[in-house]
Amino acid sequence: MALTYSSEQTITLSPASLANNSARESTAVDNSTNLFIDADLYLNIKTGASGVSATGYVNVYLYCSHDGSAYPDTVTGSDAAITLTNPTNLIFLGAINAVANATSYDKTFPGIGAIMGGKVTKKWGIVLENKTAAGCS
Repeated sequence: MALTYSSEQTITLSPASLANNSARESTAVDNSTNLFIDADLYLNIKTGASGVSATGYVNVYLYCSHDGSAYPDTVTGSDAAITLTNPTNLIFLGAINAVANATSYDKTFPGIGAIMGGKVTKKWGIVLENKTAAGCS
């Protein structure tokens, strides 16, 4: 088996004006052809112009589909607003501290293939949950 590596790929996620206590899912990344074994996830979020809490954060969840069609919780595999009913069915990657108004925050989550059980699944994506007390994008 040959190891497969990839250059950068953009994940489609449009969290513009994501309200506090709201969540948004990305379009699923299709890995069914390339079968990449690992990936690093780089995120950049920007907080709203005002009202951000000094203890604000954005939760980052990973969703996986081993068959390419069944997704956990209420995930659809599309760039859309989502109401999380049972986020424990998603994989919690971590939180991005977001504690100041109109500020960009970057975070990298390395080795998500290992988090998925040893290799990247056929389809996967992320869910962002805003807990900043203000909007973010």
